[in-house]
Amino acid sequence: MASARTPLLRQDSIASTSTTSLSSAARKAQQRQRDITRYVALGSSILSCLCAGSITAFSLYGHLFQERLHYSQLQVNTVSIAAEIALYLPVSFFGYLCDRLGPAPLSLMSSIFFGCGYLLAAFTYASGTKDVYGYTVERGWPVWVMVVAFVIVGFGTTCMYLSAMATCAKNFGKGKNRGLTLALPVAAFGLSGMWVSQVGSRILYEKYPDGKKGDVDVFKFFLFLAITLLAVGLIGACLLKVVDEDELIDEAVEELEQSGLLEESEFFRPVSHGRNYGALADGMDDEIAEARRLLEVKAREEEARKKEWLLNEETRRFLKDHTVWYLAAGFFFVSGPGEMFLTNLGTIIGTLNPPAMDPSLNPTSAATNVSIVAITSTVARILFGTVTDMVAPAPASPHPQSASNSLASLPPRDQRYSLSRINFVLFSALLLFLGQIIMASGVIQNHAERFWIVSTFVGSGYGALFSLLPLIITVIWGVENFGTNWGIVAMVPAAGATLWGIIYAKVYQWAANQSSYGSKPIDDIMCYGKDCYEFTFWAMSLSIVIGSGLWVWAWRGPDGWHRRGIAV
Repeated sequence: MASARTPLLRQDSIASTSTTSLSSAARKAQQRQRDITRYVALGSSILSCLCAGSITAFSLYGHLFQERLHYSQLQVNTVSIAAEIALYLPVSFFGYLCDRLGPAPLSLMSSIFFGCGYLLAAFTYASGTKDVYGYTVERGWPVWVMVVAFVIVGFGTTCMYLSAMATCAKNFGKGKNRGLTLALPVAAFGLSGMWVSQVGSRILYEKYPDGKKGDVDVFKFFLFLAITLLAVGLIGACLLKVVDEDELIDEAVEELEQSGLLEESEFFRPVSHGRNYGALADGMDDEIAEARRLLEVKAREEEARKKEWLLNEETRRFLKDHTVWYLAAGFFFVSGPGEMFLTNLGTIIGTLNPPAMDPSLNPTSAATNVSIVAITSTVARILFGTVTDMVAPAPASPHPQSASNSLASLPPRDQRYSLSRINFVLFSALLLFLGQIIMASGVIQNHAERFWIVSTFVGSGYGALFSLLPLIITVIWGVENFGTNWGIVAMVPAAGATLWGIIYAKVYQWAANQSSYGSKPIDDIMCYGKDCYEFTFWAMSLSIVIGSGLWVWAWRGPDGWHRRGIAV
């Protein structure tokens, strides 16, 4: 009997081994599929950001609004400020939608915004290039239509950028290379201004009667952007996916439970999809299938409720942390000068040489410096993101901000050498500061060939800043609610850009009115000389110092991150 049963036992063992092998193979295949989805989403995120920053090429055509449409400097700045406000102010709202609906719907929205916005801008520009008789300018469509067009473009920029960043933060935010994977889409965003401006200046340009290359053909350029960004947004709507988001939510809830912030609750535990199936084994097949379907529906509802609760709870805790407001205030004071420089780069260059100079002899151009800013900011973003991965201290918990609990007081794991990410943030502010000081000192006046120095400092500091701050937010406050958290902080550059844009425009217009250049009334809108910008750049230098001080206070203050044991 024993020998008769042996083959059966061996067969059972073989069957069990085969089942285990199949199960292991299935898990590996599933993991491989997840990795493919994750890296395809990363590629789509980089593509989205590589196109989303088209607004950073504003300097390529901003001065043409002044020269061709005869907008005043204040009107040109009104258009750019409207775009900045639309880009930054609704970030928290779009981030909220991204966290709850996912990145794909946001990418779809961006395609619609970009298509409509750039088409409206193109036809507004075309309508305003006619009927100039003497000193009387008869415009086609009013300035406010162009403002509306760029508000829509700003919305599109925010949606496309956030959908890409949130995808990368949630798919890779807990890995050892989180800095690099977040820096890549941010770097691509910086590069977008470079390649877009090169397409405009080298392909979609006007020709002078003698056949020489002229300024960008703004109408064709806007049509190109409308079509390109519409297509990229649709691609993102198909490919931007967050992998294993349910696991992120479950882990975050478990961490909050362990920290003592939540009482043990069955609701906040992972839902068991397979429970009670055994009790149905004796029923009819149709009844089993229906019961299984009901259980799956209930499980999805529970997971959705749990996700909604967690995100709301994390938003509440984020807003109650006063260091958030120091971080945001510092961002306001430091980012504003950078934003002002980028959007007014073309008119700043125009102040450096006397009006009598032949424009073709100008040793630099807006397109060249937009490219310089794009390249330096890209290099800074990738470099700072990579270096911080290697030398920054590793946090003990993804949620140390959850206050006075044992997890927050744990020291970071041992490292041979570590340097806080705040040091890198302060260094990026220093680069911005140097750019403002050099410009304010007047050493560039009548030497436009030196302007690349300012563009390099501002581009490097600005790029590093926008790479490091999202990373710091994921380190301190986690990745589950990244869209909302980063959106709240990212709102403040809109206020900074508005403030310094208005100050620059007012100083520029005042200096233009004092200028002795030109005798035609139409020339009154143009400004030349150091007086056009000196006061603005000295004031922006002071602003950067104030912002840096606020970051140091959030880090090293009495209740700062360092005192709480948070390894930033």
